[in-house]
Amino acid sequence: MPLSIFGILTAAWVAWTAPFFLIKRKGGPPQTLDRRARWGIFLQAIAYFLVWQPTLWTASRASWRIPAGIAFLTLGPVLSWTSARTLGRQWRFDAGLNADHQLIRSGAYRFIRHPIYASMMCMLIGTGTLLTRLWILLAAVVLFVVGVEIRVRVEDALLASRFGDEFSEYQRKVPAYLPLIR
Repeated sequence: MPLSIFGILTAAWVAWTAPFFLIKRKGGPPQTLDRRARWGIFLQAIAYFLVWQPTLWTASRASWRIPAGIAFLTLGPVLSWTSARTLGRQWRFDAGLNADHQLIRSGAYRFIRHPIYASMMCMLIGTGTLLTRLWILLAAVVLFVVGVEIRVRVEDALLASRFGDEFSEYQRKVPAYLPLIR
């Protein structure tokens, strides 16, 4: 793999992960937890595994792939930082609600309900654009979307159970993780 591609990927992934280590999470365990979302995490992990296969690391690539990959790898960390910062201590790995959980509708959450998943998709597409064959990237995106759909449905059900009509209105107005996908 060319050193420049390695550098781009390293910088993007460090930038994407940093806010999750910097969030100050106080408080105890969640009041409500739904581990069914872990099936989505499993499918997302398989998708990431697919794009990290070294099929293009030694091959030449089309000239459009580097700027396209960089664009996605730039948007991913921007969404990651703004979303994690806005969500704050409510962010967690598992789908759960704190006792004092709030419905966040500011920052990136004004435009999409699950911007962290959108950032993850940007990282997947950016990485895959730089590293793998397009048909493998397409398969990875399909698996990733299925995984995200599982997670979104579980998380939305938790939020609906806590916030009722307020969440239903938010859900009606704001797409889930991509424009036009409710």
